[in-house]
Amino acid sequence: MKRICIVTGASSGMGKEFVKEIFTNSEKYNFGKIDEIWILARRIDRLTEIQFDMSLIAEKNTSKEYPRIIPIEANLAGRAGVNAVKALLKTEQMTEKNDGFEIALLINNAGFGTYGEFTQTPIEKELDMIDLNCISLTGITGIAVPFMNRGCTIINIASLAAFIPLGNFAVYAATKSYVLSFSVALAAELKEKKIYVTAVCPGSVSTEFANVASNGARKEVLHGKSAVKTVLHALKSASKHRVIALWAFKWKFNAFMSRFIGRFAGAWFTYKYAKRPCRY
Repeated sequence: MKRICIVTGASSGMGKEFVKEIFTNSEKYNFGKIDEIWILARRIDRLTEIQFDMSLIAEKNTSKEYPRIIPIEANLAGRAGVNAVKALLKTEQMTEKNDGFEIALLINNAGFGTYGEFTQTPIEKELDMIDLNCISLTGITGIAVPFMNRGCTIINIASLAAFIPLGNFAVYAATKSYVLSFSVALAAELKEKKIYVTAVCPGSVSTEFANVASNGARKEVLHGKSAVKTVLHALKSASKHRVIALWAFKWKFNAFMSRFIGRFAGAWFTYKYAKRPCRY
């Protein structure tokens, strides 16, 4: 039976690092043999670059068997994105009808945020965020689980923002709170089937996130942690079947302290004192 890893939002940032680590070092983790890595994103040029880079690694070490990289151009937002992935799995099911396949590892990494007050940001962008961060993640998970068996794993990228409402980050924090809650509940539901779910809750990571969230007003994430280290910790945590993955001490401390801060107080404080630049 063919075993597949699916990575959404794979063209850059943490998604790209997930692909690189699974391709080169999947044997380090408790996921079993991976035959193919499906990498999904809108930017097909970025995906083919990753495919090419991984092929160079494989050419240098012919003694090792590497997974096959499958770049797939896809806009994953909303129900249309979910249906696109559903069609891919249906096609694969028809192709592999004799031997079959399973989704050994699903990494729901696709998502984005917006900086600024809710009333000052375009509502279309906020709704697009909900479509991608919540609807797509939920739908892709739902269609993937039937192709999972004992020992398979789901990694959902939530955020440190999931632990408390945030002013100037209202919808993003709400979507990530949803991802965290959904992931923990799903982990409980799938426990007896031995299908494991990990919610990764990073704080600031050095990716393209700030440039997108600010609409170009802030090019880089301030005080961003290493995307590589964040991904390594996420995979290690998932391989140990941890439900929540928090890497940096600062992130763990902030998540813990959020229990003692009123939800409105946290939202008001961040609204007043955690302004982020944006161009709208």
